[in-house]
Amino acid sequence: MNEAAMPSLSDADISRIVEMAWEDRTAFEAIALQFGLNDSAVVALMRRQLKPASFRTWRKRMAGRVTKHAALRSAEVQRHRATHTRQ
Repeated sequence: MNEAAMPSLSDADISRIVEMAWEDRTAFEAIALQFGLNDSAVVALMRRQLKPASFRTWRKRMAGRVTKHAALRSAEVQRHRATHTRQ
């Protein structure tokens, strides 16, 4: 997805996408559903938003993580609600 095709995102949206991308249990499909960004668009956004070393660390961390793709998850991995959110 090129930059022209990327949806208009606020600073708060970008911050939330970065946070979701770092979370182990948040699948890329959840980001796509909420913000309209596919996997490659999330990678492009992370590349732009993070320092180069942080981006490399994130990519290395995500490379072997099956929980980032809903189709690869086991049935035991359920939706996670952060402790700081309201019930």
